[in-house]
Amino acid sequence: MRSFDWQFPYPSQRMPVLAKNVVATSQPLAAQAGLSMMQKGGNAVDAALAAAITLTVVEPTSNGIGSDAFCILWDGKKLHGLNASGRSPAAWNPERFKGQTAMPTRGWDAITVPGAVSAWVALSERFGKLPFADLFEPAMRYAADGYMVSPTISRLWAAQVPVLKDVPGFAEHFMPRGHAPEPGETFTAPAHAKTLRRIAETRGEAFYKGDLAQRMADHSRKHGGAMTTEDFGAHTADWVEPLGHDYRGCTLHEIPPNTQGIAAQIALGILEGFDLSAIPVDSADSLHLQIEAMKLAFADVYEYVSDPATMRVKNSGLLDKEYLRSRSRLIDRKKARTPQHGVPGGGGTVYLTAADASGMMVSFIQSNYQGFGSGIVVDGISLQNRGFGFVLRPGHANLVGPRKRPFHTIIPAFVTRDGKPEMSFGVMGGSMQAQGHTQVMVRFADYRQNPQAAADAPRWRVGDGLEVVNIEHGVPTAVLDDLKSRGHKVVQADRWSTDFGRAQLICRMDDGYLAASERRTDGQAVGF
Repeated sequence: MRSFDWQFPYPSQRMPVLAKNVVATSQPLAAQAGLSMMQKGGNAVDAALAAAITLTVVEPTSNGIGSDAFCILWDGKKLHGLNASGRSPAAWNPERFKGQTAMPTRGWDAITVPGAVSAWVALSERFGKLPFADLFEPAMRYAADGYMVSPTISRLWAAQVPVLKDVPGFAEHFMPRGHAPEPGETFTAPAHAKTLRRIAETRGEAFYKGDLAQRMADHSRKHGGAMTTEDFGAHTADWVEPLGHDYRGCTLHEIPPNTQGIAAQIALGILEGFDLSAIPVDSADSLHLQIEAMKLAFADVYEYVSDPATMRVKNSGLLDKEYLRSRSRLIDRKKARTPQHGVPGGGGTVYLTAADASGMMVSFIQSNYQGFGSGIVVDGISLQNRGFGFVLRPGHANLVGPRKRPFHTIIPAFVTRDGKPEMSFGVMGGSMQAQGHTQVMVRFADYRQNPQAAADAPRWRVGDGLEVVNIEHGVPTAVLDDLKSRGHKVVQADRWSTDFGRAQLICRMDDGYLAASERRTDGQAVGF
């Protein structure tokens, strides 16, 4: 029997689900769509894909048909990784963005080729059991017939309308009554349903080399974009070896760069220099060490991580134990510091997870970025704005360029112990994701909290400038004051903040699984 603590010390209305076949997502209708695939004879991959496709309809504030995606999958014997992030148009170069201080966040100059559809196809072909078209049935039904919008999604939807209402296609698709849907209001998306059907019947061919690609390219040209049908046709999803890093007897696996997953591994490697289990959980001493380790990790990641073809340091250099020990020695236990990157040796998002009785476990993530993404919608295809992940600093490894993958925030995680599967999990939410992975791992491995408690616990988030630390509602005032006395620029968030990620977790038990969906979203864990 799994040896973690079965206490649930944090305010929450959630209890984990214990079953032999499980799905956990951030939206109940999507979780149930996934489970329905298992009930008709499908496996964990079929369940994950049906959930992912349904999420494009029922949680459009975080993802769409035009998202990117990544996956780590245990097939019963070994791990597989899939990088389905898209590349920039061939016409993008630094000159195109001359005079700008940062990459655009909206419109066609923020869009790289969407990769999610290619992930659905690749995973279904290699590991799925059900016909590809079957996976689309729940999503097409909700898009065509409508669904009642949940409270959290309604709130996130309304917050983005003022910024995106004038972007071509957005209001037509996402504001059919002139406003964001209210909680409980039915939303239908007929264009979305039609496009899903086209993808299903052509196994994605129409999206990359057919009529859908042509329509997106035509829209790009009409609105000053550089994306062409050739850019869509050149896209590939790539099978990769997950990057593993040991921590306290278990191994955290992440998709290697161009993702930020290595940041969680770097932070944990730095934290190995401290005996966190001897420090009280949720204390200022514990939080301070975690925050400082995360800042050091991000300093390296923001300097070095890019498309693998342009990386100037090796992943092994960033994760070298001696290098990480040298970084840990930079931490002052009593004082916050502003980190600089080291010199290693040469060398808006939805997350879901599913597992079945055969032993297959899937850790899957897809996202537009910054909520609805670029705001561009073509035939129901809401397009991501992953181009914002590039930088415009000359000489930087992540400098914008042609047919190049940008630095990516979305990361699925997987934990093994002694080569056997332990847990699939993710914490969606921009730069919060690597920070969330780190915090969940510390709670799971150092403090032996069960996955539900590890997800429900209050979180912290280092700001993108690595100076401000946002602290979630519920952390005691004495802890906040202690952190401030060490020099941390602490800002406590309000009760309903969604800035601290939304976790879904599945842990392997002796006779089945424990599935957890946390309290910060409308999500659900289901099983049978």
